[in-house]
Amino acid sequence: MTISIVGIGLLGGSFALALRDKYPRMRFVGVDASAVNGQLALAKGIVDELLPLPEAVAQSTLVVLATPVNVILDLLPTVLDQLPAGATVVDLGSTKGLICDLVDAHPNRAQFVAAHPMAGTENSGPGAAFRELLPGKNLIICDRDKSDPDSLALVESLFRDIGMKLFFMTPQEHDLHLAYVSHLSHISAFALGLTVLEKEKDEQTIFDMASTGFSSTVRLAKSSPQMWAPIFDQNRANVSDALGAYIDFLQQFKQIVDNQDVTNSLEFMKRANVIRRVLDGIEKR
Repeated sequence: MTISIVGIGLLGGSFALALRDKYPRMRFVGVDASAVNGQLALAKGIVDELLPLPEAVAQSTLVVLATPVNVILDLLPTVLDQLPAGATVVDLGSTKGLICDLVDAHPNRAQFVAAHPMAGTENSGPGAAFRELLPGKNLIICDRDKSDPDSLALVESLFRDIGMKLFFMTPQEHDLHLAYVSHLSHISAFALGLTVLEKEKDEQTIFDMASTGFSSTVRLAKSSPQMWAPIFDQNRANVSDALGAYIDFLQQFKQIVDNQDVTNSLEFMKRANVIRRVLDGIEKR
C-alpha cells in the first residue's frame, strides 16, 4: 500500500510514524510546498520519497491531506479529479463544514472521507511529529454515509490500527462543538499572550514571574498562526458565538471583582469547577 502525505507536519507526520510501527513495509510518499520540510521528513523517516502532487496521487492507495484548512479547500477538488479508481482521499482538517460542502456534488465524492484527529500540540512541522501523538485519541468522521464503504473501511481500519477511537457526526455538529472545546481555547491563549506582552514590556520579568499555571494556560499561543487563522475564518459564525459567550462571562467576573463581591466570586469559580468532573471522566475512558 502506498500512502501520500500532503503537508508533512505534526498530524500527517505523526500518522505516518504511527503506521510505520504497525506496518513496516508500508510505503509513504511526501508532498510539501517547503523543500526544507520535505528533506526533514525524509531524514526523520516519515516518508520514503518526495514527489509532486500529481505523481503522488497517481500511485496512491490513500492520499492524506494534512495541510492548513485553506489549502485543503484548494487541493481537495484537484485531488478528487486526479484520484485513481479505487483510491481514497482523507483530510485531517480542524473544520469540516466548508470542506464537505465544497465537494458534496463532486463525481468522485464517494472516494473522500472527512476526518479530524482530536490531537495536537503547540508545535508544527515534521520536526514536531511523533508516533505517540495519535494513539489513544479520538477521531471524528463526518458525513460517513457519503463515503464509499471501501474508502470508509480503509480509513477507519488504519486509524483504529494505530489505537484511535472513532466518533461520527455531521460537519455542522463538528464545527459547533469544536468552536467551544478547541477553537475558543486557542483564541483565549492568543489573547492572554498579547495581554501580558502589552503590559509586561520587560521580557525578563515575564520569565522570572511566570508560574507553571501561566505557562500551561498560554501554551497554545505558541501555535502556528498560518494554521489557526484559516480555521477561525472558516468557522467564524460558531467562533463568534463562542467568543460572545466567553466575553459575557469575562464581563461578569470583571463586575464581581470591581464590586469586591467575594461571595459571587466564590460561586462563579465553584460553578466552573464542575469542569473537573467532566475532564476526570474523559481521562478515565
